[in-house]
Amino acid sequence: MRSRLLVGCGFAALCLASCQGQPPVATPSGNPAPQAYTQTTTAAQLPEKLATRHLPNTFRIHDKVLSGGQPHGEEGFKELAELGVKTVISVDGATPDVAAAKKFGLRYVHLPHGYDGIPAERAQELAKAVRDLPGPVYIHCHHGKHRSPAAATVACVTAGLLDPSQAVGVLKAAGTSENYRGLYASARDAQRLEDKLLDELAVAFPERAKIPPLAEAMVAVEHAHDHLKAIEAAGWRALVDHPDLEPAHEALLLREHFTELLRSAAVQQEPAGFQQMLRESEAAGLALEKALTVRKAAGYPADVPLEIPAAFEVVTKNCTACHETYRDVPLGEKKR
Repeated sequence: MRSRLLVGCGFAALCLASCQGQPPVATPSGNPAPQAYTQTTTAAQLPEKLATRHLPNTFRIHDKVLSGGQPHGEEGFKELAELGVKTVISVDGATPDVAAAKKFGLRYVHLPHGYDGIPAERAQELAKAVRDLPGPVYIHCHHGKHRSPAAATVACVTAGLLDPSQAVGVLKAAGTSENYRGLYASARDAQRLEDKLLDELAVAFPERAKIPPLAEAMVAVEHAHDHLKAIEAAGWRALVDHPDLEPAHEALLLREHFTELLRSAAVQQEPAGFQQMLRESEAAGLALEKALTVRKAAGYPADVPLEIPAAFEVVTKNCTACHETYRDVPLGEKKR
């Protein structure tokens, strides 16, 4: 589904920027500024994928900036600390696990944005963050394939750490879908911002940003859908490594998210097509919940009733269609 604002080794990786023989310049925050991009950087020095265990789709984009998915529990934050990371920036709508990050000496900053692109103000905030906050900096979204590579790229270009000509290549290397035209547009359009303007920019860098209720609900739908995709891959039975994700219960949670959305005042203000997709998904979620409850009572037989994948397919297709129609439309194409 959608939201206008948003809705988941080795340290010897490459450095895209270098200033030979030049000492780092201190920023107003007192932290050394990362060295700026120079033309000595070659195409062979594009982002390198890191072999991480608890950090999905992790890429080294600059000597101070990494991009990836949401850390998997405390193991993920521990791995970040082992990588030397000092600051974690979430561009996802989910509430950051600040306590887990602090346990490993990491600072959390929450600067969420949507799949439709990165607004100019947010791009400047991200640029100031990667320039001034203690590094290395790890920028993450949920999966680490779309929003975080775009955010890291735009931040690096705007801060002068990455040449604009390399921006689109970073997204492609990270596997960012070209369906997210707004993210690609943000990367293509990103330009270096003068240091003086970044110096003057006042940013609070919150640990937890205030997210609109509709956006929070969409994040919850996305997570529930991800759980059911994993259950689907396991043959519609409980996962061996996650026995807490009981199939019928996960379907119940997904259906409840749709039900609560339909009750909300915010959804009543949305287009009729958006509301219709929610109603269809609610009905499909209920059918999926009932079918999985029957399957559980039967002891999870080998044969999966056709109504289970059929119901889940309705939800998945509606989510995809809703994203394309409402969530992923580039910022520049949206009606004002």
